[in-house]
Amino acid sequence: MKRNTIQRSLTLEAVKNLMDHPTADEVYAKVHSDHPNISRGTIYRNLNQLAEDGKIAARETPGVATHFDHIVLEHYHTRCVKCGKIFDVDMDVIPDLLNKIKNTHGFAFSGYDIVFKGTCKECQKDEGNHS
Repeated sequence: MKRNTIQRSLTLEAVKNLMDHPTADEVYAKVHSDHPNISRGTIYRNLNQLAEDGKIAARETPGVATHFDHIVLEHYHTRCVKCGKIFDVDMDVIPDLLNKIKNTHGFAFSGYDIVFKGTCKECQKDEGNHS
C-alpha cells in the first residue's frame, strides 16, 4: 500500500487548484511558493505517482512539456499555437474509437490523446492589438 504523503496531497491540490492543465514546473512553482522546503524532484515524483494511481492524468502533447489534468475521465483538448496553453474541448467522446482503427501495423494500442490546435481568445486579442 502506498503512503498518501503530505507532499502528494499538496501536489494533487495544486493540480486541482490551477485547473488549467499545468506543467510539472508550474505545479512545482505553486507548491514551492507556500512550502519552500519541497524539492522539484519530490513534486515530479508525486505527479508521476498520482498519474499512475489515476488521481490525475498526464496529457502528453508532441513538442511541448507534459501537462497534468485534474479531470481523469476521457475528454479532448485544444492547444493554443501562440501561448501553448491547453484547454478542454466541449464535445462528446467518440465511442469505441480504438476499435475503429484499421491496425495495419500490428500495434497493441493502449490509448490516445486527441489535441486540436488553434489560437485562444487571449492570443486572438493580442493579435488584434499588434495590427
